[in-house]
Amino acid sequence: MTRIGVISDTHGLLRPEVVPALAGVDLILHCGDVGKFFILEELAKIAPVTAIRGNIDREGKCAQLPETEVALAEGRYLYMLHDLKTLHLDPAAGRFAAVVSGHTHVPNFYTHKGVLYLNPGSCGPRRFDLPVTIGILTVPTQGDLEANTVHIL
Repeated sequence: MTRIGVISDTHGLLRPEVVPALAGVDLILHCGDVGKFFILEELAKIAPVTAIRGNIDREGKCAQLPETEVALAEGRYLYMLHDLKTLHLDPAAGRFAAVVSGHTHVPNFYTHKGVLYLNPGSCGPRRFDLPVTIGILTVPTQGDLEANTVHIL
């Protein structure tokens, strides 16, 4: 079983509460709008990090991050992109187990056509009345993936 921390929209802020919330994860997926590259370096002290760029990542090392990425856990493929509205493939046809995204700052997860869709929300600066959250994705060796939202503040 692999336990994955999924975060997005840090916008240059790594809240101290995020670090203990990610304790024990095997992998961290950052779904864009990193803001400052040091965030990925700090997260890498917890677990290996796979990151993509978001719409604010236009300068420096963050601008060099890929727009999309595929992560592998327990033999299952996880598709990463920042804005779900830009998804231009059928994840079920591509045999992806999950699609992880960010951008909206709204945490949610659901399953469609056998594919788990997870948006961890935002753990960066608070926006409007939205919660500050991360996602935890559990990928078993067999069986269904499990997603949870963790409220940081």
